[in-house]
Amino acid sequence: MDSQIYGPNDRPPLSKWIPLSFQHVFAMFGATILVPILTGLSTSTALFTAGTGTLIYILITGAKVPAFLGSSFAFIPALIAIGSEYGVPYAMGGAIFAGLFYAIVALIIKFTGKNWLDKALPPVVIGSVIVVIGLNLAPTAINQAMFNNNEYSLVCLSISAVTLLIAVVASIFFKGFFNTLSILFGLIGGYLFTLIMGFIFPAYRFIDFSAVKEAKWFALPFLQTGADGSYFWMAPKFNIVAIITFIIVSLATICEHLGDTLTTSKVVGKDFYKEPGLHRTLLGDGVATAWAALWGGPPNTTYGENIGVMAITKVYSVWVIGGAAVIAVLLSFCQKFGALIQTIPTPVLGGICTLLYGLIASSGLRTIVDAGVNYEDKRNLTISSVILVLGIGGGLLQFKVGQDFTFSLGGVALATIVGIILNLVIPNKKAEDKAE
Repeated sequence: MDSQIYGPNDRPPLSKWIPLSFQHVFAMFGATILVPILTGLSTSTALFTAGTGTLIYILITGAKVPAFLGSSFAFIPALIAIGSEYGVPYAMGGAIFAGLFYAIVALIIKFTGKNWLDKALPPVVIGSVIVVIGLNLAPTAINQAMFNNNEYSLVCLSISAVTLLIAVVASIFFKGFFNTLSILFGLIGGYLFTLIMGFIFPAYRFIDFSAVKEAKWFALPFLQTGADGSYFWMAPKFNIVAIITFIIVSLATICEHLGDTLTTSKVVGKDFYKEPGLHRTLLGDGVATAWAALWGGPPNTTYGENIGVMAITKVYSVWVIGGAAVIAVLLSFCQKFGALIQTIPTPVLGGICTLLYGLIASSGLRTIVDAGVNYEDKRNLTISSVILVLGIGGGLLQFKVGQDFTFSLGGVALATIVGIILNLVIPNKKAEDKAE
């Protein structure tokens, strides 16, 4: 593009390179750390795997695509459900298989194209599934925002309301680069307000800095810290329920990848579907996800926040994205930094998540609207209706395999698989009429 300041292959001088990279760190930071906070994972590990995952992506795509990879919100329900039912190592095992599934789909796309994927996952299916992902998490946000130890708290509600208000104001009224930091502004503003409320109401001092004082300045983010301060690798474990759940959810994130890659292509002015090829961008995303899970980090995805930064600044340099990845990795080695993030109060997270989960659901609606899905067509109406009720209502498929193992599939995963089946089974009369 003629208006670009730095193209994908351009390397800015160091005096500009570092601040430009820090912009991308700020843009991805709030969302990247929020996923591990909500799912009980390590924020330091998430920063480490986001940074190294981005570098892996850059390597696999031949340093041709400026994309930053951070923690994926789409996998939050699966991480929570599998983690609570079987344990976090099984959730990590499922995420590894999700990354491997990406690789298989990438291989198929390389040899057959992506038309088959469009037929299996049209906008009416994927948009409805994204709505389910967001609304499925809504009760969690409300509980965090309004309750303290399972009791309604007006103080908690006021903290979450102030946090939400700051994030909303920043999102709507801030311009340019600052608009991309609305989540971060909300977290900081809510945090400071919680400190003030703690002085006014001593019984509601949610912030405790003792863990920060005890934390080391330097620690290994790719290893977990035991109660005695020792480091250990949380080896992934595998079972069929976790594997199938994560693979099904990855169908939604694959479509998210398609959308992000197309948007990046439009912003930069290059067709990344063709060069380096969709199969390579998808492979990079998948390998980064499997790599993150191997070390106990949340699955990765390409970040729209960083695409927004590029659209604003006209800086499309892969070198700048790589610099942001290196900065994220360096930050992950500071244990005190990670401990400070862990002090973010639950009501603050509730305020942020009220907006964030709603934005996820709204992005599903946007997918449907942008694709021009016609709900006067009973076929589309039926598919969306079943997906929404199964996903939000907590639909469950469960049966015993032998005497000791029970297979369960529910929520987002069940809604996705049923939506795909309905889409393939119910005749599309309009498509058939066009073919004739």
